[in-house]
Amino acid sequence: MVQQSFNVMIIGQAGRLQYEALLFAASLRHSSPDFTGRVFLAMPQPGPLWQKDPSIRNSAVLEALARLDVEILPFENKIFGEKYPYGNKIEALQALPEGEPFVFFDSDTLITGDLGAVPFDFSRPSASLRREGTWPKPTLYGPGYGDIWRALYERFGLEMDSTLDLSQPDEYWKRYLYFNAGFFYGACPRAFGKRFAVYAQSILQDPPIELVGQSLDPWLDQVALPLVIHSFGGGRDTLPEGFLDGGTSCHYRLFPLLYARESDTVIDLLHQIAAPNWLKKVLKTYEPIKRLVYQGRGERVRALFDQAHLPRREQAIRNKIKSEGLWIR
Repeated sequence: MVQQSFNVMIIGQAGRLQYEALLFAASLRHSSPDFTGRVFLAMPQPGPLWQKDPSIRNSAVLEALARLDVEILPFENKIFGEKYPYGNKIEALQALPEGEPFVFFDSDTLITGDLGAVPFDFSRPSASLRREGTWPKPTLYGPGYGDIWRALYERFGLEMDSTLDLSQPDEYWKRYLYFNAGFFYGACPRAFGKRFAVYAQSILQDPPIELVGQSLDPWLDQVALPLVIHSFGGGRDTLPEGFLDGGTSCHYRLFPLLYARESDTVIDLLHQIAAPNWLKKVLKTYEPIKRLVYQGRGERVRALFDQAHLPRREQAIRNKIKSEGLWIR
């Protein structure tokens, strides 16, 4: 199979994300050594939309990223910033090379397989289906899922019927196009990002009446994302199952949750990539990684659960870890 060329982008900034970014890059280089694309860490710059400088100033982290052949991509926040940091993934797309296919990953992701072998169709974008029915939350007296979503499609001149999963019942959240924004991809980051920003700002600043009572924080990116993907001819079924959020990537979200619910293969990969001394000396300066990965607390978290029979609700997993005094983030 001829491997496609595409760029990868993650967000990195001071604090937790810089260490997640290191593990992401280390996992990509380990699991996908023949990957030929460029790996960008998009980094917000200080400005009026941030109270404190969000950029990475830790020289040891920057040196480790360089050793992993990660390119730092500074970008300026003009829309969101500190009030809505999830907007970084929207604004940073404008800094990527124009017209070159891209895949965005949240930094709290590990690459577990050959990324170059994923059969992306960049002309039909998609995003993560590892999600829960977090939005909308219809109220007792309406409007329901259908009316809320239809108002958004109509706002941007999009038809909705072709996006419906007719195998799911009417007014059930899975019937409607909804993604986790933990990864998404497309043919041109600037075109995708521009439309993403326009849709998100329109929804935030002038929400349709049907959205009254619906929270947009932190869900704004995931409300706009399916509309953007559909507008570019994408959808839920354009990427075969089993690759991203499967054999090729793992979006673990928080280190305690990683130990609680991910596979032995993912845990083994984490320990393997975190072992080299040059990386270990940087990673262990971050307390959650130090305690969970290097001091063995992660294994204690893992022992609390049967990974084949996990609680259905994530909150139950969190509560169990916290009750044992092992929650750290």
